[in-house]
Amino acid sequence: MKNGVIPVVFVLSVLLMFFAGFACGEKPPAKDKIVIGQAASLSGLNAIIHNSGPAQTQQLWIEEVNAKGGIYVKEYDKKLPIELKLYDDKSDHGTMTRLIEKLILEDKVDFLFPPCGTSYLFAAAPIANKYKYILLGNEGGATSLEKLTDELRYFFPVLNYSNHYQIPLLADLFAEWGVKSVAITFNEDLHGIEYANEAGMQFELKGIRIVMLKSHPIGIKDMSQIIKAAKSSKADAFCSFSYPGETFLVTKQAIEIGYNPKVFQANVGVYMPMFGKMFGSGRMVEGVIGGGAWSPKQSPAIKKFYDKLLSKHGEGALDMWGNLYYYGAWQFFEKAIEEAGTLDQKKLRDIIASEKFDTILGPTWFDEKQRLARECHPGEYGQWQNGEWEVILPKDKATAKPIFPKPAWKK
Repeated sequence: MKNGVIPVVFVLSVLLMFFAGFACGEKPPAKDKIVIGQAASLSGLNAIIHNSGPAQTQQLWIEEVNAKGGIYVKEYDKKLPIELKLYDDKSDHGTMTRLIEKLILEDKVDFLFPPCGTSYLFAAAPIANKYKYILLGNEGGATSLEKLTDELRYFFPVLNYSNHYQIPLLADLFAEWGVKSVAITFNEDLHGIEYANEAGMQFELKGIRIVMLKSHPIGIKDMSQIIKAAKSSKADAFCSFSYPGETFLVTKQAIEIGYNPKVFQANVGVYMPMFGKMFGSGRMVEGVIGGGAWSPKQSPAIKKFYDKLLSKHGEGALDMWGNLYYYGAWQFFEKAIEEAGTLDQKKLRDIIASEKFDTILGPTWFDEKQRLARECHPGEYGQWQNGEWEVILPKDKATAKPIFPKPAWKK
């Protein structure tokens, strides 16, 4: 013990033994499942979006993974099944952000599923990034978030959105058809604002005039004045950048008022089977264009996925804008975990940002802005034709040629 030599040697020996355990490949603490947390709109105004398909798609993916015993994680040398810890944010931004922090800090979940809607993603992405949690942004756009790509290293948008790659293609199609003027209404939410702004830029580039631009609140109960203003404008095309409640309402009231422009386009909701069912199994709304899209006609694998969702959950589970995107993204996520061999967020984030995997979307990867690459998109816009939802843009993914001008409303 002279000069403290023995205590120092003793301490060094203990430390060497401690680190030797890791050097010899000692396994991390036991783990028997992967817990994914989510704050989603199970009730409130956004519920129709989340519950009409995306919820069932992630449920299907979880069921399929667990049927195989889970995801193999090399770090634990075994397959880990998935458990979903789900909270209802009641379509409220404040509730959603509090619940995400609860999932991370109190529940200590392994990963996060996204909330529902563009403005919700905008609020959630910085929180996930703060705690270095990967957030695949399924239900919502990210035009505004693109400016923060360098800061939000853990956020990966999955769905297509206004400038990626929808409005530019729509503007090209309008120009090809000779459309000279457009009347626009948009909801007073980040979704509507992003689309209206992008439309203003892209239509102007094509020499298309915007002759009406009116906002409307989410949950509006009467859009007749907006429709009458659009009709008075004599615009060639009408665009409603809206959520399902407004989309259903503006279509219904346009039919009642007799407003029938050459192009009638609305965003969220047109792709839903319930939209077609409400309007004579789609035959009343022949030629109506909506956001999306994908189709079971695009490949045998996609047809199998479509049939599986339909048989398990019925038409209410069919989101013909986003379901295929979401399913492909979770298949990609599963393969990324296997490739990383760990649940470490940083290592997994680097795999997602750089690797390419085969999914139901085909070869699948994220681009330099961390977005699902546009080459992976199954479709940007769809149209009701003969009672069916057809992909019309881009042309190389189309299942039918677009109809122009829109036929008169059928009674």
